[in-house]
Amino acid sequence: MFLLIFNQLLKMLIIMVLAFVCYRRKIVNQEGNRSVSNLLLMIVNPCLIITVYQTDYDARLVKGLLIAFAAAFAAHVIAIIIARFLIPEKNNPNYYLDRFGSIYSNCGFIGIPLIYSVLGNEGVFYLTAYMTMFNLFTWTHGLSLLENKISFRQLKEGLLSPMIIATCAAMILFFTQLRIPATVLDSMNYIADMNTPLAMMVAGFSVAQADLKKIFSNLHIYWVSFLKLMVVPLAVTVFLFLFRIDHDIAYTTLIAASCPTATTMTMMAIRYNKNYTYASEIFAFTTVLSMVTIPVVTFIAGFLIK
Repeated sequence: MFLLIFNQLLKMLIIMVLAFVCYRRKIVNQEGNRSVSNLLLMIVNPCLIITVYQTDYDARLVKGLLIAFAAAFAAHVIAIIIARFLIPEKNNPNYYLDRFGSIYSNCGFIGIPLIYSVLGNEGVFYLTAYMTMFNLFTWTHGLSLLENKISFRQLKEGLLSPMIIATCAAMILFFTQLRIPATVLDSMNYIADMNTPLAMMVAGFSVAQADLKKIFSNLHIYWVSFLKLMVVPLAVTVFLFLFRIDHDIAYTTLIAASCPTATTMTMMAIRYNKNYTYASEIFAFTTVLSMVTIPVVTFIAGFLIK
């Protein structure tokens, strides 16, 4: 598993570096970045999820999906507890962003292409459970961190995101065993194959906008990144080991939890008038470091998860 993940991350890193250069050389601007992000979020990722669920009904998959939901719930609770105790409020005006950044991962843009490459359709099938929990937690607990309140209107908005709608539609098709016509499904598969390159280009464009010199000199971001990329994933690994979670479900949950800070944090910081510059710096730094930390975490997990 370690070699598979390392090899895939190396490929993804090359795409990200290319996107970084394209943005810095002004081949792509912010408007182009926004367009690619929207294409990925609104079209490509939903197509991938729907195609993944176009498989024969299998009681084993259904049982695995339920376990994946439980594991995803536990992973988020573990991250929340760690952030609560290791990121204090005192003398830290951005503590809420530090906590948000150390809890919530980029399980969509980074997680989908990585898990799809190493675990295939079944891995993405289980990943939908993690993404559903991610949306539930970000629009409840995550929003309470930023606004000190929970809005059911905003929770509704989060639950009506393209990824959640696509997951619900895919589940309906799966449980009813309704099949998409072969020609349409083939077209959707072609679109789904765009996921990895587009996701890494979005990551590269985002990193290119950050002041890397300023980020690398901010020692506080190192602590947040350490919690997000090492402490939380390793704590999740211990949980997966103790509860003897199945190999594919365990690695899906672990990789999702090991991904860098979610782009959602930057978007929500902008929306709610918080320190979005600092939020984007955490995102950029953890994205770069995750290319190293994800293989390290999976290597360590290999001694526990069999």
